[in-house]
Amino acid sequence: MDIIARIPELRARLQAERNIAFVPTMGNLHEGHISLMKQAQERGDCVVASIFVNPLQFGPNEDLANYPRTLAQDCERLVAAGVDVVFTPTEADLYPQTQTVIVKAPPIANELCGAHRPGHFDGVTTVVLKLFNIVQPQTALFGKKDFQQLFILREMVKQLDLPITVIPGETVREQDGLAMSSRNGYLKPEQRVEAPRLYGALKQVVKAIQDGRRDFSAIEEQTRQYLTMMGWIVDYVEIRSAETLGKAQAGDQNMVVLAAAKLGKTRLIDNVEFCVEPGIRL
Repeated sequence: MDIIARIPELRARLQAERNIAFVPTMGNLHEGHISLMKQAQERGDCVVASIFVNPLQFGPNEDLANYPRTLAQDCERLVAAGVDVVFTPTEADLYPQTQTVIVKAPPIANELCGAHRPGHFDGVTTVVLKLFNIVQPQTALFGKKDFQQLFILREMVKQLDLPITVIPGETVREQDGLAMSSRNGYLKPEQRVEAPRLYGALKQVVKAIQDGRRDFSAIEEQTRQYLTMMGWIVDYVEIRSAETLGKAQAGDQNMVVLAAAKLGKTRLIDNVEFCVEPGIRL
């Protein structure tokens, strides 16, 4: 595996590649990331991963300085996963001057996580477009755990006519149901025991709708109250169309319930896609 930090060196390495599958990450890799790398091997002749903690997507009071950076361990995992090239730029490599040209994310970026993290998705779209321009992949893979991010990046690729196929990867979970995340390492032992409750609450929302309830606002509020009672600080619980991310309507068939909530200082996100008719798979 080639480990490359400089943009000219990476471009030179990839110049002859004609079928690149790309997995952008912020490092501190877990099995969710590795599953994307394995999918990438099925999609491309050359698998490229990037590791870069992007300052543009962190707010002033967020965890940029403390975000876990485990480059040596990550590279070992990428070698084992069969990755061909890992791009490890510094902030000076990607932002040699102040980034005043920003990719404006679509309006949905101001809802859900975006309502609580102003400018976050503009930072995501900007860095991902820069990485796409550097790597020039034919395929890019992103996990479904951040469903809103996946939706926005697909819109960016579609609306900017980028010649890239975006492939979603299923959320990978711990045995107790907790969605794998680099931020899970922040959880204290008692919080780690509590953390799977978020997924459990979302599954109860799915069950309620599949059992026939259509009072979506009431279901959302009941779920927020339940999590709050159990000690969570809830940002949102929302039932949305899985196809448009607009608020779910009674006639929608494919839906997704999304949530973000904190245990102590650790913010967790999760979602569950489902079809209103039970027994029908999306």
